[in-house]
Amino acid sequence: MTKHRNKSLLGSDGRISGFSIAENLGVTPLINAGGPNTRHSGWRPRPEAIRAMEAMSEVFVQIDELLIAAGERIAELTGNEAATITSGASGGLVVQAAAAMAKGDPERIAQLPVATGMPNELIIQRRHRFIYDHLYLAPGSRFVEVGTSEGCTLDQVEAAISANTAGIIHLESPFKSLGVVPLPDLVALAHDHGLPVLADCASMLPPRENLTKFTDQGADLVSFSGGKAVRGPQSTGFLVGNPEWIEYARLNNAPNPGVTRAQKVSKEEIAGLLAALEVFVDEDEEEETRNYRQQMMFVVDQIAEIPGLTAEVKHNYDHYIPHAVVAFTSDWRGPSYSEICARLKADPPRIYAAEDYREDSSCMWIDPLNLQAGEVEIVAEKLRHILVDASSGR
Repeated sequence: MTKHRNKSLLGSDGRISGFSIAENLGVTPLINAGGPNTRHSGWRPRPEAIRAMEAMSEVFVQIDELLIAAGERIAELTGNEAATITSGASGGLVVQAAAAMAKGDPERIAQLPVATGMPNELIIQRRHRFIYDHLYLAPGSRFVEVGTSEGCTLDQVEAAISANTAGIIHLESPFKSLGVVPLPDLVALAHDHGLPVLADCASMLPPRENLTKFTDQGADLVSFSGGKAVRGPQSTGFLVGNPEWIEYARLNNAPNPGVTRAQKVSKEEIAGLLAALEVFVDEDEEEETRNYRQQMMFVVDQIAEIPGLTAEVKHNYDHYIPHAVVAFTSDWRGPSYSEICARLKADPPRIYAAEDYREDSSCMWIDPLNLQAGEVEIVAEKLRHILVDASSGR
């Protein structure tokens, strides 16, 4: 029998760190300049969140009692009527769908994902289809797709409503805002038919005003990430919305048995999310934006004169905080956005940058959320070097 020697996670100085753990596992760290996506480790949890998680590890509670109390605190912090915690915004989509089908009926909750005998259709606009929408299907629902990739009308949504409709999905996400039915119109139609509107707004913080924008417009369940700019634990999210539908969501969620059992959230993560949200809602958003803009202007200044491209700072619906956005002009003779991003990540210092989410990318960007002290300079230098070489055919 082969014996395996355990490798310590300590560094050469006898202390444990993120770098020592990665080194001992043979994993090369990277600089995250592409934003808070899960594939590239998400984001940096706030120190307050880490401290709260460590403190909560010292006590035991009844989880459903903690979830109810935490939901009340989140509702207070965000200015909503009601809230509950989920396992990331993605877990929130599973819970939304389960709630839409089973509501608060214990027998139906236990029956899922077998949806026999209950409405199980979720209407979704074709332009609102996205790479994670299959999570809505996990508890046994099915999609009824309406409209085209160019857009959808309210009449098309209404024509799809039937006795088997459980709810209507709405997506707020970068590059998905054009040609779709406005949320207030969708809400009015859904409520006329006694249906809930299930909104995925995972990427829409900041601005902080969005914490209430979509519920003010009438969405019944709105899913946000507990991480990203909130910077709570990566595996947390939260739903805000109508108290009746929030209660349905809670009843369909872990720790209760059922199809959403895998969406459990630990007491430590609950505490970490609350701590992060408390800091997030109190931050000065204008000052935060100025700091991000200053960093991104530094990047733009390093590359703006390279032939065949444009570089500018953008802060709009598609860029939740200021980003340094690079777009190639008709004079560009170098490789694609994907190849540039691959070169940035290939060799140390490894840097993750992002390109947009459309099939035919029209730009790439640097996102400052995860950049730590001294990293913006490293990113700007390597990006400039690669773009200069690429523009000259190297």
